Order: sequence, then structure tokens, then C-alpha cells
Amino acid sequence: MIADDATLVRLMVSAQKGDRQSYAVLLKIAAGWLRRYFARRVAPPFLDDLVQETLISLHRKLASYDPARPFIPWLAAIARYRWVDQLRRIYRAAEESPVDEPTVASDEDAVSARLSLDRLFAHLPERQARVIRMVRIDGCSIAEAAVATGQSESLVKVNIHRGLRKLALMVERE
Repeated sequence: MIADDATLVRLMVSAQKGDRQSYAVLLKIAAGWLRRYFARRVAPPFLDDLVQETLISLHRKLASYDPARPFIPWLAAIARYRWVDQLRRIYRAAEESPVDEPTVASDEDAVSARLSLDRLFAHLPERQARVIRMVRIDGCSIAEAAVATGQSESLVKVNIHRGLRKLALMVERE
């Protein structure tokens, strides 16, 4: 069941007033929307957990929802934060796992991630892509990136900020 935003807003307002039936319908519709949203972003083993975490966050934020604003962008923002949290957990787990025994799957994942990054960086101006690579991926400091690129430190920061914002918008649109 796919509902329009106006219907979701009405369900949310009713849920805020304590209508359990409206809340159950809202959660069912939101769960379906979240499954479609996350299906393109995470591996299947993580899908159910991520949907559930997002629904829990929706529940916690129930009182903070403003009925004057659209529901789907509000839900999408919560989903995006949960997705980023999931990526951080995966990244931390990869950092903590032993590096001595590489597996075929991890090599394939690394190559896939590198290709995805390269495709994303192709949409950025070279100056932005270069400083993001240097600072966020290679671990250089802002000062080192400024010296290597001939940009001022503040320009490096601006280029990183603008580049990451553009990348986030591109990923969100996908």
C-alpha cells in the first residue's frame, strides 16, 4: 500500500493524538517505503534491521513531527541518518577485523567501493574530489592537503564541504 504525503500527514497527526489504528497503518506504510528506500542502499542482510531501527527512531521522534510540513521528507531524513549510522558501524567493524586474512568477498567489496567512489568523484570538480580523497580517505591533514594542492586551508575546507554536500545530494537522489 503506497499512500500520498497528505494521507501520511493525516495518519501521523492522528497517531500523535493517540489513535493506535492510524499509527499501525502509518508504521505499515512507512515500513514499505523504508524497504524500498534501503533496498538500493544496503545489502539484504542489513535491510530488516535498518528498517526496524528507523521505525524505532520514527517512534521516538513522533512528538517532534510538525504537521505543517510534509511527512515523506521528514521520514527520509530519519532514514538517511540511520543509513549513515549503519555505514559507520560497517566501517568500524571493517577497521577492527583482522587484516591478516583477506577474503575474496572483502576484496570484491573493496573494489566495488572504490569503483563507486570513483564514479561519484567523477561528478565533482577535480579540486573538490582531490582534497576529499586526500583528507577523508587518505588521512592527510587540512594543512597537508593545502600545501599539496596549492589551495589555502580555508579553501580546502570549503571544497571538502561543498564536495561532500554535492555527493550527499547525489546519493540521496538515487
